[in-house]
Amino acid sequence: MMNNREWIQRTLAHEDTGAVPYNFAFSPPARQKVEKHYGGSPLEQILSFPIRMTGLNSIKPLYASRSEYGESIRDEYGVVWSTNDIDRGSPTGPCLLEPSLRGYTFPDPNAEYRYATLPDWLETNKGCYTFIWVGDLWERATFMRGMENLLLDVILKPDLVKRLLRGITDYILRTMEILFARFEFDGIALSDDYGTQKAMLISPEEWRRFVRPMLKEIYALAKRHQRTVFHHTCGNVFPIIRDLINIGLDVLHPIQPEAMDIEKLKREFGQDLTFCGGVRTQDLLPYGTPEDIREEVRRLKRTMGNGGGYILEPGISLQVDVPVENLVALIDEARKTD
Repeated sequence: MMNNREWIQRTLAHEDTGAVPYNFAFSPPARQKVEKHYGGSPLEQILSFPIRMTGLNSIKPLYASRSEYGESIRDEYGVVWSTNDIDRGSPTGPCLLEPSLRGYTFPDPNAEYRYATLPDWLETNKGCYTFIWVGDLWERATFMRGMENLLLDVILKPDLVKRLLRGITDYILRTMEILFARFEFDGIALSDDYGTQKAMLISPEEWRRFVRPMLKEIYALAKRHQRTVFHHTCGNVFPIIRDLINIGLDVLHPIQPEAMDIEKLKREFGQDLTFCGGVRTQDLLPYGTPEDIREEVRRLKRTMGNGGGYILEPGISLQVDVPVENLVALIDEARKTD
């Protein structure tokens, strides 16, 4: 018998364990629906998720409800976000209105409140494979400057882009050093979107110029401390997947089937990379029938799960638009081991 942690270890080693592991993330209203169905919380324990993920505490929670925080909230970097009760909100107020870092101070990675809940969380989830989200890089820069401004900066102010990404990278690296010195856990997770559904937000060449060197440092620090590297990036990122492998990526998430041929990913990169994701969230989960969903889960287990190196998960956090019967079909079929 293997425990949850061993299950993921063997999956990452591309061993066929006889069952495909799974993971789910929920927006607050989707979580409430599922908790009501299964009769309690936390769902991760009730449903025995083999992977457990958490982030560091923030003055702007991932899900900041309007009823608790008002119509907007400012994060550690100084970016203003809208709030609502169904998702994470949107960045509405960049903190760098001009193409300059003059007078700007990056947040303090040593702030103790960021790490305060980790000891209890790690104790609760021991025996599972634990990931800690350490931040975002290019995506954080888009929040700080605004997407349009940052894309113009890539052409007009390349030195600014490099300095901005350097500051964010240093914040992440110092965060990781603190985590590695103080806590036992399995891997770091980075959230950094590079793609639309049809192409990348910036060219692969510009991504290699600005983003890849910073990612290489982040991945390398994790590897020196024998930690797994999990990277979330939405959209079509096919042109840079080999780059990600070459600098040390272990797990690519969420491999949106609306944006990429995920079976082609398995054929071309499946020997070098573990994929996490692959369940369609734009049509299947909100509009399909429960049996449609069960059949797709079974198909993904057969195709993507063949030979290990696959963790079944939707292409995005489960949202309020998914009917409860579809959520249950997804979870129950994923948890079947036959």
